[in-house]
Amino acid sequence: MLFNSVHFLVFFPFVVLVYFVIPKKVKYIWLLLMSYAFYMCWNAKYALLLFGSTAVTWIGGRAIASLEKKREKLAVVWTVLGINLAILFFFKYFDFFLDNLNRVLGKAGIQILENRFDILLPVGISFYIFQSLSYTIDVYKKEIEPERNFLRYALFVSFFPQLVAGPIERSGNLLNQMKKLDRERLWNFRGIVEGGIMMAWGMFVKMVIADRVAILVKSVFEGYFLHGTFALCVGAIGFALQIYCDFMGYSTIAIGSAKVMGFTLMENFDTPYFACSIGEFWRRWHISLSTWFRDYVYIPLGGSRCSKPRKYLNLMITMAVSGLWHGADWTYVAWGLLHGVYQVVGDMTRPFRQHLWKKTGAKTDSFSFRLGQMILTFAFVDLAWIFFRADSIGTAVRYIGRMVTRFDPWTLFDGTLYTLGLDRFEFSILWVALIALFLVDLLRYFKKMNLAVFLMEQCLWFRWLVVFGLIFACLVYGVYGIKFESSQFIYFQF
Repeated sequence: MLFNSVHFLVFFPFVVLVYFVIPKKVKYIWLLLMSYAFYMCWNAKYALLLFGSTAVTWIGGRAIASLEKKREKLAVVWTVLGINLAILFFFKYFDFFLDNLNRVLGKAGIQILENRFDILLPVGISFYIFQSLSYTIDVYKKEIEPERNFLRYALFVSFFPQLVAGPIERSGNLLNQMKKLDRERLWNFRGIVEGGIMMAWGMFVKMVIADRVAILVKSVFEGYFLHGTFALCVGAIGFALQIYCDFMGYSTIAIGSAKVMGFTLMENFDTPYFACSIGEFWRRWHISLSTWFRDYVYIPLGGSRCSKPRKYLNLMITMAVSGLWHGADWTYVAWGLLHGVYQVVGDMTRPFRQHLWKKTGAKTDSFSFRLGQMILTFAFVDLAWIFFRADSIGTAVRYIGRMVTRFDPWTLFDGTLYTLGLDRFEFSILWVALIALFLVDLLRYFKKMNLAVFLMEQCLWFRWLVVFGLIFACLVYGVYGIKFESSQFIYFQF
């Protein structure tokens, strides 16, 4: 079930209405049933995988708490990790592994299997398995107490707002909130209004911006060999906007829908394209995943409390795994490694750059200096996005090659822009929507508040004018235009 679908517009109000009228003691059971119903709309049989992962990690948590010897506890942890990662490997990476093994052994005339399994990837499997594993590790580290109630724990793993594309919640936050369902006052008018505003804003950036710019991106990337510098740069920037608005839109809807029901999910985006370095970008982009890899991969490897060569190796491993998490393809690994290289080079050259700024008298705290850093950081991030979007590393290299060698400045003025999938009117809609996005991100960057909090501080007429404007834009411009079709959220495939 997609957030931007009629089905969800019927499903969500029904769930919320029943949720607020039933007794507190059964609220979590109702949400659990609706979360599984939500997930089963894609493929009912894959709910068994979700249940299996939930059962294994819950039993593992209980076992860890009951054991006394550290060796026995570790054995349980590794067993739970092994089972869950094996499930993830089989459904997401087995064909990729088989293809590469056949390619290597094929040079020696050996063929393992001729046919791929073509296994259907369960929606959101990477998200809910990572959420489950973080619970197991946190129980082992004694950061949380193991949950005794299996149904409540099952709700933590399957909570429908963030089930299929995050945020990847920690049990210390979400599970603790679920434990208080029968004691807390859940009806909060301000929270319901704020959540509704967030959902409207998320729908807007998804349906009006992401799905519209996706048409341009698809046109450019599929016919990159026909274009020059201008169109290819537009396509690359377009994809940076598409994936940001697509994923940030989903996260905003998820956080907003949870807020309506009285839950607070962690923020997943904090104006990442305003970052002044790659390291800062990762502190602002997909925060729930980047902090997951920091806490459960980078730090256990040794983090930065070691020699610099080992620190850089830890960083490269973490970024490579992060890339592979996104998909079973070398393009994702290349994307992750490229971000790792950015950060390693940035750390290695920091003393030189600081010395250079000091010698040249650069005002590093000035707006112009930070703006230059933002532009440069965005350029590097955008370059890496080309690998993420391309269907192969070779295609990405050729795309970049044409982008830097086929200069065609005249196309800035001859109307070429309007031959890339969107006509003038569609571009007008896109520009207005992007201005709105820019203003909201500026609000977040400087005032540290989201649109919902800002509007709650404004006059009632202005608040509802903005809300109805967002709804109108989604209803009219979110489904407008030739060749336009509402697509599923990009991160559902991860």
